[in-house]
Amino acid sequence: MPVNQKFQGGKAFGLLKAQQRERCEEINKEYMEDQKYRDEEDLPEKLDSFKNKYAEFDLNDQGEIDMMGLKRMMEKLGVPKTHLEMKKMISEVTEGSSDSINYRDFVKMMLGKRSAVLKLVMIFEDKANGASCKPDGPPPKRDIASLP
Repeated sequence: MPVNQKFQGGKAFGLLKAQQRERCEEINKEYMEDQKYRDEEDLPEKLDSFKNKYAEFDLNDQGEIDMMGLKRMMEKLGVPKTHLEMKKMISEVTEGSSDSINYRDFVKMMLGKRSAVLKLVMIFEDKANGASCKPDGPPPKRDIASLP
């Protein structure tokens, strides 16, 4: 019995996402064993981050980020793109072989030397999230004399 007939709603969604992450984890293992990426700094952490980011935007649960998933990703990252720009981004990542981005293509793009537009957006977003502008801790105590 397929997963979606056995469970409904949140349970079915949770199972689909778990299966999706397992598939991504298998691909991550291939990259960990690949001699080509042996010198990559923090490879396990990067692959785990890629897996989580990818799973967040694989909306069709087919193991691919399609046009709508990419649209949502770009909007969430604060850089909405036109339909033609997104088609070009997908073509750039898949090298014209598909109209959706599979996890293998995504990791290859993120670890590759080429500067695909999507890669640049993802790196920029990670750096923006890492450098928090908010002060840590409680605000300093102030007295009435220090008020404007």
